[in-house]
Amino acid sequence: MSAFFGPLQADGRVPPRQQTRVAAFLVSAHGALARQFAVALPARFDAAWQTELNAQFYRESEIVSLLMRATAWVPDLALGPMAASWEMAWLPAPIEGIADHTRAQTIHLATLAHAVHAGIRPAALLPTEANANDPFVMALRRIEFESGRLLQAQILFLKGPDLQPFRDAVGATLERRHAEVHRLWHETLAGVGVGVRE
Repeated sequence: MSAFFGPLQADGRVPPRQQTRVAAFLVSAHGALARQFAVALPARFDAAWQTELNAQFYRESEIVSLLMRATAWVPDLALGPMAASWEMAWLPAPIEGIADHTRAQTIHLATLAHAVHAGIRPAALLPTEANANDPFVMALRRIEFESGRLLQAQILFLKGPDLQPFRDAVGATLERRHAEVHRLWHETLAGVGVGVRE
């Protein structure tokens, strides 16, 4: 199993089967974030932090749109059951010690976003000889750049004073989310012969 995509095609492009599997996973994860940010958006902003929700919603939507267009899609019969398991993993789960549904939903969304943006580094899988002009290669680099920016908002929120009384519950939820995203990402890559370096 290789630590990078490949073997690359003669023109330096990532094989379509690897593109399809990785893009499907990323579309599922970022699509779930976009949907959940859309639901969390209030009809009217009453606080400054709500503008960040709006920005994150659009960035997640842009990532999905970029992947849909930049990927060389091919049929993959394994995607049906895999996508179902991914979508189930993104669903909110109750957070022990937090009875306020709105607060729990916000923590769920922030921890999922943190796990996706911090735990998935698709551009790190590109070998140095990958074609820099390949739309898929460019898309992965763009996604990783955007993830770094989006991650800052999750860190500020999760470490903010509003969640100080719930620090243990937030920490446990974040740890669980990271483990789940890590497992699913590794399984996805292993299915196309890529092994992530720890």
